[in-house]
Amino acid sequence: MRGMRPSRLPHLAAKRKGPRPAPSPHPAIAYIQLMLRPDLLLQPTPKGLYCPPGDFYLDPVRGAVDRAVISHGHSDHARGGHGKVLAHPDTLAIMACRYGQNFAKSTQSLDYGETVEINGVTVWLAPAGHILGSAQVVVEHKGLRMTFTGDYKRRFDPTCATFEPVPGTHVFISEATFALPVFRHPDTGGEIARLLHSLQAFPERAHCVGAYSLGKAQRVIRHLRLAGHDAPIFIHPSLEKLCAHYQSVGIDLGTLITVPSGEVPKAARKTYRGQIIVAPPGSFDGKWAQNFPDPVIAFASGWMSIRQRAKQRGVELPLVISDHADWGELTGTVREVNPEELWVTYGREDALVRWAELEGRRARPLRMVAYADEAG
Repeated sequence: MRGMRPSRLPHLAAKRKGPRPAPSPHPAIAYIQLMLRPDLLLQPTPKGLYCPPGDFYLDPVRGAVDRAVISHGHSDHARGGHGKVLAHPDTLAIMACRYGQNFAKSTQSLDYGETVEINGVTVWLAPAGHILGSAQVVVEHKGLRMTFTGDYKRRFDPTCATFEPVPGTHVFISEATFALPVFRHPDTGGEIARLLHSLQAFPERAHCVGAYSLGKAQRVIRHLRLAGHDAPIFIHPSLEKLCAHYQSVGIDLGTLITVPSGEVPKAARKTYRGQIIVAPPGSFDGKWAQNFPDPVIAFASGWMSIRQRAKQRGVELPLVISDHADWGELTGTVREVNPEELWVTYGREDALVRWAELEGRRARPLRMVAYADEAG
């Protein structure tokens, strides 16, 4: 097993007098005997994963804590009101956009690959590929390396750093949002092509794309630009600050025009014919959607692979574009990282745990209570 060279395990002499020695521990168990027990370094609590020796939490969302390490800016992982917050610079900027400049008493930025010591515990970040600034949090102490993925995906995203497996991980703490074999996300480029084909086929209709305000909206816009769509894209007012931040760090979203939050004069509504409007999904449920002539309602989410969900939301053009790993990516990542133990949280824990056990891997569900996922 990787990370367990034979020289580190006890050796028995070829011949020995006296009672027969006890058998050597199985390699999957031996690593625990040679270093700190994993549950002494990170343990699930009602507030989130807690590190007792470092006295900090990972992604606490159930109440404020004195010290938090945040994996990314989505509200089901990042909340304001903590004492000290450590995160990637883009995550800190995103939290400031969403919660105000004083979202924490103090903040500390940490770039990918940089390390920091917190009460003797080493912490560093690796790209997670989920959204801008998203990070896996690597926690090391007394020879034990535990990697917490937060949320992650493995496919190309032109708006954030690509996921990087962390070598030498002993305990891999994986999300499980789409951890069922039925979830196999299609190619993103193909979904964008479907949107552009619909725009060409129905030039008299506005195309209203529901996309979560952080990450998904900017990703859809950038993919549209890469596909050659150079026309202005209209956005909901709630996207302005976050899109501006993406633009400020060099992610070219092209020309964006904000649609007023109120009612648009009828004479001006023809402006939106044959145009793309991107907004949070719920925005198209109320009066704001009446500004757009004969709209094609689209929704970009991994959940759109479930037809009943699309039907319930009145989605005419479901776009299966997810910011999370699908079943094949989840299982493939576990095989690639090849940890001695897998912990599973945030989603369909039991299926991924069962898959791991059938592969002969040590695995456990964490059963942590969390807010509803913000960015399928």
